Amino acid sequence: MRKEDCFYLGKIVKKHSFKGEVIIKLDTDEPELYRNMESVFVDLGGNLVPFFIERSSLSKGTMLRVKFDDVNSEDEADSIMKSGIYLPLDLLPKLEGTQFYFHEVIGFKVIDANHGEVGVIVNINDTAAQALFEIERGDKEIFIPLIDDFIKKVDREKKEVHVETPEGLIDLYLS
Repeated sequence: MRKEDCFYLGKIVKKHSFKGEVIIKLDTDEPELYRNMESVFVDLGGNLVPFFIERSSLSKGTMLRVKFDDVNSEDEADSIMKSGIYLPLDLLPKLEGTQFYFHEVIGFKVIDANHGEVGVIVNINDTAAQALFEIERGDKEIFIPLIDDFIKKVDREKKEVHVETPEGLIDLYLS
């Protein structure tokens, strides 16, 4: 399985017992969706390796206690410590309306209510306090904050995100 075909679910953050159990910190708003998984992919040295789950239980919100098949000791648990956990993209719950996954809208056109076509989303920068659409328009780069009030419609069929930005925001990049 390639990382591009998967989404990041979380990270193994600590051992739970001397029998190889580990705690995974889930990176999700809905941890209960991942309570009864059969398997996950563990990032070991840049390769995604399937690990089958013997049992798991959710504790403390986003912490998932897991006993993997074939991980039966502290030493074996140490070998996967701090590893990323991934699942195939097709296991993501479908979003509707103006909700979307960041990877889903890359390549979508941005249409502004006042400016018309702004450009194409090439990336979503979520490293700052406020996530931003990174939009390419010819040789210019335009940044629009991902603010719910700005996003009016996500048209998955036409691959368009319709926005209504404050007056002057897009002009900053075009002048």
